[in-house]
Amino acid sequence: MQPLYDWTPVFRLMIVGLLVAAGPLVWVWLRSRGASPVQRLRVLAGLTLFLTFDLVLFGAFTRLTDSGLGCPDWPGCYGAASPIGARADIAAAQAEMPTGPVTFSKAWIEMIHRYLATAVGALILVMAVVSTVERRRNPAVPVLWPWLSLLWVCLQGAFGAWTVTMKLFPVIVTLHLLGGMVLLALLRWQAMRYGQADALTWQAARLTPGLRAALWALFIAVWVQVALGGWVSTNYAVLACRDFPTCQGSWWPPMDFARGFELWRALGLQGSGEALPFAALTAIHYGHRLFAYVVLAALLGIGLALQRAGMAGHGRWLLALAGWQLLTGLSNVVLEWPLVAAVAHTGGAAVLVALLAGWLAATVTGPVDVAVASARSAAAPAWRERRA
Repeated sequence: MQPLYDWTPVFRLMIVGLLVAAGPLVWVWLRSRGASPVQRLRVLAGLTLFLTFDLVLFGAFTRLTDSGLGCPDWPGCYGAASPIGARADIAAAQAEMPTGPVTFSKAWIEMIHRYLATAVGALILVMAVVSTVERRRNPAVPVLWPWLSLLWVCLQGAFGAWTVTMKLFPVIVTLHLLGGMVLLALLRWQAMRYGQADALTWQAARLTPGLRAALWALFIAVWVQVALGGWVSTNYAVLACRDFPTCQGSWWPPMDFARGFELWRALGLQGSGEALPFAALTAIHYGHRLFAYVVLAALLGIGLALQRAGMAGHGRWLLALAGWQLLTGLSNVVLEWPLVAAVAHTGGAAVLVALLAGWLAATVTGPVDVAVASARSAAAPAWRERRA
């Protein structure tokens, strides 16, 4: 009897992902020999955070090189585990449409992105399982964040599948980008939960209530701006304005915000199925640019305020990221969207999200983790006896 669904491509992708994840796991084991389980988890969390950052950048590279449909099915490539097994199908698709979305190079870019995503999921699964096992021996080991990260990475996988099966539906691709940023924030928070209490407090006592509220407001504003930037990218609206600071030679060019921000529609089309007018693309671009002024002003103001509060290093990070985002954003406009600048702009946003997530995690969980650190110290002798 014919099965309702062929799970073979899924298992093949999982095997490749596990093989890719084996390298980082071996590295953590070799680097942390003799360390406690919590220390190993901290190293693994930091490495997974780094690989997730790479995954976000490679996802941007995949999107910007039009490789999202390099393999037009999911999770395999024409049912194969790699473009090698799908070479006949890829060649046929490329012969039919030489400038279309399916080429060998684009297929490899798309599949490498899937391999890396599966490896990150495997590493998060290992952290969740090991944290749960160690929690029985040491009650201070956190388990909520690893399992929440695992749940989220599974949801990301679903959005990755919908990105392909729904043919780059802009709202799905934007949510996939935002989901990657959420995963970065979760892993950053998780890495800090595995850390020491003194690392978590990060001079939080110097933060006034007003400055703490300003950081939270900046964090929310950054998420709005990331969503707007993702909407620009997924609708290919970067070149709707090719000059700066004006757009199309005007401070307020013809714009159609209603159609530009109609969420449930196919790429390049309105919800009615008609072609998306250029004024809608202009509205998408200009909306991102206008809100960028707000975020840049907030970065500069809060960065200077942190320096005045005695946290010069933290303030310099915000000022540097403000300059980086301004430079890469302008480069996308005046240099007509070079690939390097576009990926770098996404990278700056990812660093900003992870940085603010870590700082705000410290302000929220610092007092709790002091008690956690004390519990670890108290539990250490008993833990060593059980291990012996």
